[in-house]
Amino acid sequence: MDYSSLRLFIDNHILTVTINRPEKLNALNATVFTELDHVLDDVYVNPDIQSVIITGAGEKAFVAGADIAEFSHYTEEDAKKLAQRGLDVFFKIERAPKPIVACVNGFALGGGCELAMACHFRIASVNAQFGQPEVNLGLIPGYGGTQRLTQLIGKGRAMELLMSGQMIQAETALQYGLVNHVTPAEGLLEKAKSILSIIHKKAPMAISNCIKAANDAYTDYGYETETNAFAACFKTEDFKEGSTAFIEKRKPVFTGK
Repeated sequence: MDYSSLRLFIDNHILTVTINRPEKLNALNATVFTELDHVLDDVYVNPDIQSVIITGAGEKAFVAGADIAEFSHYTEEDAKKLAQRGLDVFFKIERAPKPIVACVNGFALGGGCELAMACHFRIASVNAQFGQPEVNLGLIPGYGGTQRLTQLIGKGRAMELLMSGQMIQAETALQYGLVNHVTPAEGLLEKAKSILSIIHKKAPMAISNCIKAANDAYTDYGYETETNAFAACFKTEDFKEGSTAFIEKRKPVFTGK
């Protein structure tokens, strides 16, 4: 499939997905969602892809929000469909069985902040800025932002950002726990790749189960998910290999089975 709004590059089993609408500060529109959805389908099943980086084209923005011109005339029913479409794609990111990292290289506002938060963790360049400014349009976040922001930085800080619409700088995002690392812009992708290269050496099924269990941490059944996922690891060949290698004092060779 040819993509009009995305650039794809794979190296060392890391797929880098670049939102490529720099003239619109990489704003999300229907085409971006459709193409992201298609790419994610491949991520789930393609054994050549072990992890994913999502970033934005250019130096100004990761994703500076949704393309407002596209939905300014929507009805309430249209808006529900719009929100559900975004939720579906972002849930597909959040629930992916392989690590997906957001490399935030500038503005991550509105839907862009929501996209970053749907990823499993975030790395920011020093010039990155985060915010949910929807109240300035008479709106609230519609792609899960009220929920994920509260989970990541706590209710009080989330409430302030949601209701004020103010942006925070990368260092503040780091302090709040919204991002894991802040790097110079030129080292952003390399930082992500260095972390992912470590993760690639671990058992793929164990990684997948870590994601599944951690995603359920904010539900009433999170502990049950963890217990079931923990037990499921015991039937994998990777567990047998990992435990045997530990006993034999050698490095394990995982196969993802």
